[in-house]
Amino acid sequence: MSVLIETTTDDFIFYPESDGKPMAENTKQFEWIVTIKEGLNAMLPNDFVAGDLLWYPVKGNPKISQAPDAMVAIGRPKGHRGSYKQWAEENIAPQVVFEILSPGNTVPEMLRKFSFYNLYGVEEYYVYDPDDNLFWAWVRQEGNLQEILNVTNWTSPRLGVRFELTNEKLEIYRPDGEKFLTYEELDRIAKTTQAELARTQAQLETTQSELEKERLEKERLKQKLKELGIE
Repeated sequence: MSVLIETTTDDFIFYPESDGKPMAENTKQFEWIVTIKEGLNAMLPNDFVAGDLLWYPVKGNPKISQAPDAMVAIGRPKGHRGSYKQWAEENIAPQVVFEILSPGNTVPEMLRKFSFYNLYGVEEYYVYDPDDNLFWAWVRQEGNLQEILNVTNWTSPRLGVRFELTNEKLEIYRPDGEKFLTYEELDRIAKTTQAELARTQAQLETTQSELEKERLEKERLKQKLKELGIE
């Protein structure tokens, strides 16, 4: 469910593309935002995924907005946007929203965010605190976001991703079983793969060289036997 209130004209209303707040307050929060946003973006090649983008649900009222740390709008195409104006997106509200807590987040602030997402149609809302390793999930049931009390190995109904809260951190797995990785982890895997490919290529070249030597030796012996009149 989404709420849409239209005015008679939208031509002269300014919708800011920034709320003046930083994307993240520390490196840990930033890393988590990027990991989730890019993991979702790679997993959903045809749907819009954004991080820290202002979402305006009500046409004509730029004061009503929120910038989720990461959000998914299934059914909306990828592409750059200065903000997400819902009325220009076939009135599709982001279905899934993520927030990563930082020490600066307050209880009243998080309550306001919850009320916003509940009012304007978010289907699934996830909050992770990387400092204390706490994870919460809400799913829309009977018109409102309801907390999932047992989030151990919880799977998103919309996305199919699985959340596993270990003793150290939250792990997120795609439907195909692949884990969401940080850029550093992806870079390490890429470098390892490149090194393995280089070793394989070197081994192949060595094998080809040895085979070529063997072929030349056979040709030499064949020629020698021919010179001796032995076929």
